Amino acid sequence: MPYLASQPRSFPVVRLRGLPFNCSENDVCEFFAGLDVVDVLLVHKQGRFSGEGFVVFGASMQVDFALQRDRQNMGRRYIEVFRCKKQDYYNAIAAEVNEPKGADDPAPPSGYSKGSSDKDHMEHTGILKLRGLPFSVSKSDIIDFFADYDLSETNVHIVTHSDGRATGEAFVEFSNETDSKAAMSKDKMMIGTRYVELFPSTREEASRAASRSRH
Repeated sequence: MPYLASQPRSFPVVRLRGLPFNCSENDVCEFFAGLDVVDVLLVHKQGRFSGEGFVVFGASMQVDFALQRDRQNMGRRYIEVFRCKKQDYYNAIAAEVNEPKGADDPAPPSGYSKGSSDKDHMEHTGILKLRGLPFSVSKSDIIDFFADYDLSETNVHIVTHSDGRATGEAFVEFSNETDSKAAMSKDKMMIGTRYVELFPSTREEASRAASRSRH
């Protein structure tokens, strides 16, 4: 019996090894260009990127196409692509959210200091920035995430690249500063399979992101 017929509902995830230490989620998406990438998780150990990652696709059959890119190059490095179990991916998510951030990590948003406790002391303007969203997230998903607040699609801006691909970030405008501060209680809660980070933001930062998305 063919593999796909015997396991039609296998979780569509692969594991990567040998990634460049400066690679981003977008680099991984480009490596799998033509496939429906739903999520990318880059694995850190002791605050540094380990060179390993997980990629979730939109359908199980795409795993076979992804495996065909085993040992293809990303920059000067060849990338190993191999099958893994759903539980491996979920274990990596759980480890990642508790992983201390190192000096090599990408710069955080302006006004952000390391440590979630510092977020409590940042000024609220009624706007929150979301980071780490699934690439397939919709405005409805974000509204449902903040179900306790009166939001509509006009309050949600999902940041995209110039070609329309999602960056994993979004901005949400609340009715007032009190609501945005209360909504910070959702920090590091999950949308889909991703732990989402929340940061107080500003209208200026949201406008710059929206402008980049249109270009």
